[in-house]
Amino acid sequence: MALAKYPLPMSLEEARRNYGWNEFDVILVSGDAYIDHPAFGAGIIGRWLEHLGLRVGIIAQPDWKNTDDFKKLGRPKLFFGVTAGNLDSQLARLTVMRRPRREDHYTPGGVMGKRPDMATVVYCQRLREAFKQDCPPLIIGGVEASLRRLSYYDYWSDKVKRPILLDCKADMLIFGQAEQALKSIVEAMLNPVGEDGVGGLDGIPGTSIMRKGIGDIEKVVETPTWDEVSPDTDAGRERFAWMFRKYHLNCDPYFGKPVAQKHGDRYIVVYPPTATLTTQQMDEIYGLPFTRHPHPSYGSARIPCYEMIKDSITTHRGCYADCSFCAITYHQGVMVSSRSKENVLKEIEDMTTDPAFRGTISDLGGPTANMYGTHCKIGRYRCHARNCLTPTICEHLNTDHGDVLNLMKDARKMPGVKHAFIQSGIRFDLALSDGGRDYIDQLTKYHVSGRLKIAPEHVSPEVLHHMKKPSADQYKEFLQKYAKASCSAGKDQYTVQYFISGHPGSKLEHMVELAEFLKNEHMAPEQVQDFYPAPLTLGMAMWHCGVNPLTNEIIYVAKTPREKRLQRAMFFFRDPDYHDDVREALREAHREDLIGNGPNCLVPAERGRKGANSYPGKAPPHLRGVGTQSAWGSPNKGRPDDGWGPNAKKKKRYEEDHGMPTTGAGCGSGGSKKVPQLQHAMPDGEGGALQWMS
Repeated sequence: MALAKYPLPMSLEEARRNYGWNEFDVILVSGDAYIDHPAFGAGIIGRWLEHLGLRVGIIAQPDWKNTDDFKKLGRPKLFFGVTAGNLDSQLARLTVMRRPRREDHYTPGGVMGKRPDMATVVYCQRLREAFKQDCPPLIIGGVEASLRRLSYYDYWSDKVKRPILLDCKADMLIFGQAEQALKSIVEAMLNPVGEDGVGGLDGIPGTSIMRKGIGDIEKVVETPTWDEVSPDTDAGRERFAWMFRKYHLNCDPYFGKPVAQKHGDRYIVVYPPTATLTTQQMDEIYGLPFTRHPHPSYGSARIPCYEMIKDSITTHRGCYADCSFCAITYHQGVMVSSRSKENVLKEIEDMTTDPAFRGTISDLGGPTANMYGTHCKIGRYRCHARNCLTPTICEHLNTDHGDVLNLMKDARKMPGVKHAFIQSGIRFDLALSDGGRDYIDQLTKYHVSGRLKIAPEHVSPEVLHHMKKPSADQYKEFLQKYAKASCSAGKDQYTVQYFISGHPGSKLEHMVELAEFLKNEHMAPEQVQDFYPAPLTLGMAMWHCGVNPLTNEIIYVAKTPREKRLQRAMFFFRDPDYHDDVREALREAHREDLIGNGPNCLVPAERGRKGANSYPGKAPPHLRGVGTQSAWGSPNKGRPDDGWGPNAKKKKRYEEDHGMPTTGAGCGSGGSKKVPQLQHAMPDGEGGALQWMS
C-alpha cells in the first residue's frame, strides 16, 4: 500500500481534474464529513469500490431540505450507497438522557444540525424526489441501517418500529462487514438478471431485501409478523422476544438460515451474514491506498473524531465477547479477523512518510486490542455457540497473546515511530489467562500513554451475568497486576474505567453496591453512561420485553426518568450536587446506614439548603468547568480532597491506597514481590428466577 495522492472526488470538476472521470458508477451519500481514512465508513467502502474497478463519488452531509446537493454529481450508472455515517443519527444529536449534544464529532467544526434524524431514511426520500422514475437502485448500510434490519424497539419514541428498509423504500440493505457483499452486488449489477436488471441481487449473504413471497427460499425461518410484535402489550412483547430469539440464533455465517418477517402483503428477508474475513481478505482491504486526511474542501476546520483517530491502526475486526449492550458482534461477528503483521507494519511505514505524522501511533488495536491473533482451535464453522468468554473462557479459544506481543514489539521499533499506544481498550480476563503471560508487563511498559481504558461496566454478579461481562474479582486482580507493572516500569499510570447504569437487571441496590465498591477502592470513574438500548442488541430486547429472550429469565428494567436518575447519581456520590439524589436512592434501597458522617457512609445527612439543584440539567461532574455552583452554594465546596475525586488537586495512584509497592525496579531501591490482597471481597450472587414463556 501507499498513501493516495487524491481523495475520492466530491464534485464533477474534481473527478475530471484528478481522475479523468466524467461520470460515476457509484455515488456514496454519507451523514459524516468525508475523511479518506480506513477508520471511516465512506472512506473504506469508497476505496473498496474503486478497487473493484468502479468510479466512485462522495456526497457528504448534503443539505436535506432540498434536492440540489443530491443531484450535483449526476446519476450513477449502478447505484447510490446511502449511510447515516459512523454513528446513529439520533444518538449523534441527543444523549441517552435526551439532552442535546454540544457538538457533532463527525462534522467540521463540530457544528450541530448538519444531518437530520434518521438520516438514512431522509436521504433516500430526497434521492427519490431528485431522480423520480429514473432513480437508480438505492442500497443502504452503516450502523443506523444495520441495526434496523428487522422490526426494532426505538428508544426515542418508545415504540416498536418496522424495518428501516420499508421506511427508506430502498432496494437493498447491507449489514455487517460490507466488502464481500458489495463485491457480489457489483458482479450481479454488471451481469444483470431479469427485466429490472437487479434480479441477481437476491440471496446475497450480508444483505436484506423486500419480497412478495418466500416460498422459494430454502430453509427460511419465519418470525412473528409485524402485526404480532408491534403492539405495546404483554402479548406483543412476548412475540417480539421470540422474533429476536429466532433471528439471534440464525445470525451466524455458518449455521444461520434466511429469516423472514411479514409486513402486510410483503416480507422482509434477512440473509445470513457474510463469512468471517480471512487474513488475506483483511490485508486486501487495509492494503488499499488512502490519503488518511479529511477532504481538502474542509480547509483547516477541526473535525473532532478525526483528531482522535487520525494516527490509529485497525489490526483486526470482530469480538468474542458478545456483550448484551454492544452491537459489534452483529456487525463484525463473534470471530476475530486479523490482518497479517506484515500488512500492519506496511501501513505504519506509509504513515511515517506523511509529513503530518509526529511519531506517535495513537492506537494499535480494534474492538478489543488484545484479541488480535487469537482464534478458535476447532474452527467457528464447527461451533454453534456465541459464549466464547462467558461465563468463563471457552477451552477451545486460543488465547495466546504471542501474535499481538510480536506486533507491539515490531511496531514500536519501526523507524519514525516514537510511541505505539493502545487506546481502544482491552479485555482483562483474556489478559489474565494463561495465554496472556507477559502481556500486562509489555503493555504497561511500552504501550500506555498514561491512562489505560478498561470496561468492567459493573461489579454486581447479577448485573454482570446479564451483561455477559467477567467478574469483579478478575477486574480487581487485573488492577493489582497493572499497578504492580506500572510501578516496576517506573511509570505513574492510571486506568480509565467504563461503567453503565440502568442496564437491564440492574436494580437500585446493585448501584448502591457499585458505589460502595468505588468508595472502598477509592475510585472516581470518569467514563460513565446511562444504558442505551441499541436496536438489535440483546440489551434492547431485555429492555423492551422485560425478559431475556435467550434464557427466559425475568429481567428488572429501570425505565422511568426517576429510576434512571437515581441509578446514575450513585456514580457521583462524592459530589455535593448529587447528594440529594443519592440520599433519595439510599432511602429507597433501605440503605439509610450509608447516610451520615461515619467512615462507611456515602453521603452526609441533610444540612443547609435542602432541595438544592441536583441532577436535572447538570452535566456529570468531570465535564463541568471550574466555578460550577454546587448544592452547598459555592464552587465545588464541601468536597474533601482525598486524591480521588474529579476535583482532586493531585490524584493518587491505585497502589498508593492499597499497600502496593511504591519502591522497586524503576521506583527506587528495595521493593516487594508479594502483592497484598485487597480486603473488600465481592458478595456472591445468582441470576434471577426463570419463567418459561408459552
